[in-house]
Amino acid sequence: MKRIIIICEGETEQTFCNRVLQPYFQERNIHIQAALIKRSKGGIVSWPILKKEIEIYLKSDIFAIVTTFIDYYGLFTKLSFPEWKTTEKIADPNARMDSLESNIKKDIHIDLNDRFIPYIQLHEFEGLLFNDIHIIYEQIPIEDIVNKKELERTFKDYDNPEMINTNRETSPSHRLARIIKGYDKVVYGDILSEAIGLHRIRNKAPRFNEWISKLENI
Repeated sequence: MKRIIIICEGETEQTFCNRVLQPYFQERNIHIQAALIKRSKGGIVSWPILKKEIEIYLKSDIFAIVTTFIDYYGLFTKLSFPEWKTTEKIADPNARMDSLESNIKKDIHIDLNDRFIPYIQLHEFEGLLFNDIHIIYEQIPIEDIVNKKELERTFKDYDNPEMINTNRETSPSHRLARIIKGYDKVVYGDILSEAIGLHRIRNKAPRFNEWISKLENI
């Protein structure tokens, strides 16, 4: 059985990998191991630290594929990702992510990087949850949806949920925190992503879909 190690930024991504991705890949004879970033026990760290963890995983199993599942939201200059300043000047968000992923792949040791598939979620995992407004209404008690106008406006403004942007006030997670009373990112990320299902997530989020396609075709 093939093995993919997914280095996750946090528990939300890890739970998603275990509950949604694992059954899908198991059917394709691929085992998913979802691991949190060790140094922080979840949460983004500087590139030199993350690079070291990636290379340790690649060395520990010479047959495994290693990938990342981290958000673009929260990355900044101080974290020292390769060619960051150049990449940040690219206006198109998809091209910016392609450049960033290419640069971090090149920075992994040449003897290891053929088994490394970098992935950075544009802009944030929680964006994937803005997939179908009817599912949100089905899964969340109506009395807990305290900002219906913002919920409906977000769906109206963004056909592609990956484009919901990275500013603090307008990022997907902050929108959900305003929309849902008592919002817990791990709990609601699990509830909504399972209800949406991988097929619908892939149909609505092209960069995410491209990543899954790469993994299932290893």
